[in-house]
Amino acid sequence: MKKEFGQQTTKVKQLADIISQSISMGIYKVGDPLPSINQLSTEYKVSRDTVFKAFLDLRERGSIDSTPGKGYYVTSKIINVLLLLDQYSPFKDVLYNSFIKRLPAGYKVDLLFHQYNERLFKTLIRESVGRYNKYVVMNFSNEKFSNVLCKIDPNKLLLLDFGKFDKSSYSYICQDFDEGLYNSLTAVLDSLKKYKKLVLVFPKDLMHPKSSKDFFVKFCQNNGFLCEIAGSLEECKLQRGVAYLVIKLQDVVDIIKQSRALNLKCGSDIGVLAYNDIPSYEVIDNGITALTIDWESMGMKVADFVLNNTRIHEYLPTEVILRSSL
Repeated sequence: MKKEFGQQTTKVKQLADIISQSISMGIYKVGDPLPSINQLSTEYKVSRDTVFKAFLDLRERGSIDSTPGKGYYVTSKIINVLLLLDQYSPFKDVLYNSFIKRLPAGYKVDLLFHQYNERLFKTLIRESVGRYNKYVVMNFSNEKFSNVLCKIDPNKLLLLDFGKFDKSSYSYICQDFDEGLYNSLTAVLDSLKKYKKLVLVFPKDLMHPKSSKDFFVKFCQNNGFLCEIAGSLEECKLQRGVAYLVIKLQDVVDIIKQSRALNLKCGSDIGVLAYNDIPSYEVIDNGITALTIDWESMGMKVADFVLNNTRIHEYLPTEVILRSSL
């Protein structure tokens, strides 16, 4: 068992997690007695009160119980799951909630974000090896498999979202940022025809797959649209008769604010399409059209992998939720 205590959280939680990991890895099996409070206090150099509170935490989780005069013992196995996502966004919230609400008691999920920091990503993976029963990971890149993931048992790893690389040895649930984008734009071609030009707002620091640009241009060329790829909203002042495909939530908000200031109406004067649907798009400015995968469905499939060891190789379709902004 890991015996070093860090500064990232309380000693009570860290000790509870250490014991939880030992249960999940089979060091302590259902029915086994746990070391006494005095033993753990001495071993981990913490107070008896810290050990007692860690036991209370595990008891509330339903993992251990106690009998007067006999001490604490394991009542159920704990399944530890690492959910490592890229960065927080409202649609990741939908994924997370869809996932955890399908897990029964006894499953503990650690949600972490690598923030597209490659060093942090590698550190989090290295430190997680052997600590979890299942690993659900959004890879650092869409184009390249991160070799640090080879440290994880392939049967325990599920790759999410990105996946334009060889991943045949692993389970995965991905989205297609290329043909999926092209096909979803084709699905709303009739609505787009009222606009003479399409603009993709693609900030320079955005970690969205850059190959999407090629398929956006291909769609415009094949369907007779003028097209532009802008690195920011400042590069493309809002113009009547133009539809904007926007990836960042903040850019959607800024377009709506600018359109009101210029007295341009979404859905007639300008068009707005957002990448990845979030609940608020249903009500912002009478509804923002979204190109999206079903993040709730992804969460359900992740739960199926974790609960049933289901091997999965799937690309979720990109769907269009047509609203008044187009």
